[in-house]
Amino acid sequence: MDEVTHNDFSGPVTVFHERRLPERATPVGYAALIDAYHVLAPTPLWLSAVGKKHKLLEQDGWRLYTPRHAPPASLEGHLTFALKYEGLDLAVLHRLFMVVGPQPITELVRAQPTGAYARRLWFLYEWLQGERLDLPDSEGAPYVPVVDPKLQFEGAGELLPRYRVRNNLPGTREFCPLVFKSDRLNAFVELSLQQRAQDVVATVSKDVLSRAAAFLLLKDSKSSFAIEGERPPQERVQRWGRIIGEAGRSGLAVDELVRLQRIVIGDARFVHLGVRTEGGFVGEHDRDTMSPLPDHISAKPDDLTSLLHGLAAFDQDHTLDAVIAAASLAFGFVYIHPFEDGNGRLHRYLIHHVLAERGFNPPGVVFPVSAAILEHIDKYQVILESYSARLLPLIKWEATPKGNIRVLNDTADYYRYYDATLHAEFLFECVQQTIEQDLPREAEFLRRHDRFRTEVSNLVDMPDRLLDLLFNFLQQNQGALSKRALEKEFSALRQDEIQSIEEIYGRLFPRNEADIFDTTKL
Repeated sequence: MDEVTHNDFSGPVTVFHERRLPERATPVGYAALIDAYHVLAPTPLWLSAVGKKHKLLEQDGWRLYTPRHAPPASLEGHLTFALKYEGLDLAVLHRLFMVVGPQPITELVRAQPTGAYARRLWFLYEWLQGERLDLPDSEGAPYVPVVDPKLQFEGAGELLPRYRVRNNLPGTREFCPLVFKSDRLNAFVELSLQQRAQDVVATVSKDVLSRAAAFLLLKDSKSSFAIEGERPPQERVQRWGRIIGEAGRSGLAVDELVRLQRIVIGDARFVHLGVRTEGGFVGEHDRDTMSPLPDHISAKPDDLTSLLHGLAAFDQDHTLDAVIAAASLAFGFVYIHPFEDGNGRLHRYLIHHVLAERGFNPPGVVFPVSAAILEHIDKYQVILESYSARLLPLIKWEATPKGNIRVLNDTADYYRYYDATLHAEFLFECVQQTIEQDLPREAEFLRRHDRFRTEVSNLVDMPDRLLDLLFNFLQQNQGALSKRALEKEFSALRQDEIQSIEEIYGRLFPRNEADIFDTTKL
């Protein structure tokens, strides 16, 4: 689209900011506002346009509306369209308000003092800009929600008489990601996964559940390090596992996050512990010049205190679904990247923190979410990049002599306000897998393992240590004892005993279920 001046809303196009439309159409709502006012904010994943056809179309990140949906070609018209059909994009609104200033919003409210959209925009301007408009308090109009609960998930809500609105934003001005009510998320919420987890646990004996929980906890700790490409010693894995097991017991104050970082890092001789005092990025360095090649740029050091306070405040409102809240908080943390190292593991710890804090997990059970993420690591990377890639072009930076980066423009609101819809969908997938597959699978494995030990003990009297070794040999050799095992550790077994033991294993762990119960891959 050709460059336009303020208030110049262009007509039909086939390409908008390098994004091709399904057909020639006129951008409306946030798309029109971003273009006309040169708004420097991450482009929404879904944009809107009005086409010539009299049917709605969703394709390639575009929602095409019919001619009857076309708003007036004005600031008010496109803002009203955005709030009515597209929900809230706080980053776009904040940057737009910075461009247009208070006068257009003030005039809009004066012209429509009882208008629902006008009052929502009035509140949003004062809330986002921290600036009180020269307007008297609203009187007589019915209260309206700031977040449209038909479009996006809402927070607890507080009645504000000045605007006659209910502030149901799920966070504060310092940190407030939003999540759209997509068909996938609505379906996930309806699954009642929390109750499913309770139902699974109810079928498992306390002894088996305790052992399964311990195994899954260790599995999650090991997987979290593996995601970072690390293979730490077992003692460090177990120590982090114990910390995960305590998730949800303490708040998210900065000193608590720093404590967790110390535990995660272990050897801190070459790592600055605590909140960053310099810039940060995720990426590589040019081999020849050592110049930074960032894939993601972290929040500026000067903004970290406010952002971390915002994270802690967001964690206090328990209105949101637990999985949606966990995704919003945890992915927000990793985008902010407040520490020099350890951010990825702490990001996944925060998922456990929110789920445990809100009683989503059955008592004593930690879902191995990191293991599920590791299984879908490519999709996890795509989800992370779904925002980082849109954020990167907006950040102005320069390289430092140490090969780091220094951010030159104001970027705080890019980390405060982001669309966490894709992140919530992904986390729901991982949680569903842990509840419907990982937990039942491990419990069933332990049941069969116990049965194996009992039946073999009834056949041959041997100590527990040898029983476990026997099982491991069978598991590693597809249910048959190897020549090496029969020549050494189990040379005393008779041929009929060998045959019976292999039959017991084969019945309890048939080959077509080998992958289900194979823990050697962990």
